[in-house]
Amino acid sequence: MPAIQAVERAANILGAFSPHRPRLTLNEITAVLGTSKATAHRYTKALRAVDLLRYDPRESVYSLGPQVLTLAAAARAGLPLVKVAEPFMDRLVREAQETVVLSVWDGECPIVVASNDSTDSVARVTVRLGARLSPTASAQGRVFCAYLQPDEVPILGRELHASPELAEELEAIRSTGVSVKSPVVNGLRTIAAPVFQAGRAVAALAVIAPSAAVEQDDKNQIQALIRTADNLSSVLGRS
Repeated sequence: MPAIQAVERAANILGAFSPHRPRLTLNEITAVLGTSKATAHRYTKALRAVDLLRYDPRESVYSLGPQVLTLAAAARAGLPLVKVAEPFMDRLVREAQETVVLSVWDGECPIVVASNDSTDSVARVTVRLGARLSPTASAQGRVFCAYLQPDEVPILGRELHASPELAEELEAIRSTGVSVKSPVVNGLRTIAAPVFQAGRAVAALAVIAPSAAVEQDDKNQIQALIRTADNLSSVLGRS
């Protein structure tokens, strides 16, 4: 029973965090557990030791640790969406001859849940599963910003206020169905398109390649991406 209680308490601590409450104080965690502060501190110390929690000593707050992202990526890799998307990603890799990735929205930003770099290219681009992408600078992030509800993207209002160009880009994405103006990062450029299920954007499908290989006028690659995303959406039952 003590071991089961320990697991339950650890789960209660981790479950107390959410996109709207990403950071908690020790007092808040103590209230969640309904124990003494000393007991709560003991649990937070154990969770920090295995990277399930992080502690910011400057503000005296806890947040979820990097190991949670690894577990989340493993969980998402088992999602039906990933299984359904696999043959579509295989086909797009053969057409584009570049790396193809699938990302979902985790409440704050896109997270990579599937990656296929099985190309014949001399230089391959490999993307780590569980990688978290910028919600406004990445092509995948901009796709989600264009199609999700404003309250689902917490930083969007601030970013739009700071960058009128971003608002124009999001409108262009809604018009064309693809994001092609993502910044070049480490010599790589990404184009991305939304994947829908029941009228909701549930994923972003993207082609990642050296910047010289992905040009805005490369219509064949862009068309292949849009066609694949549309076909996948149809299979998922887009309304």
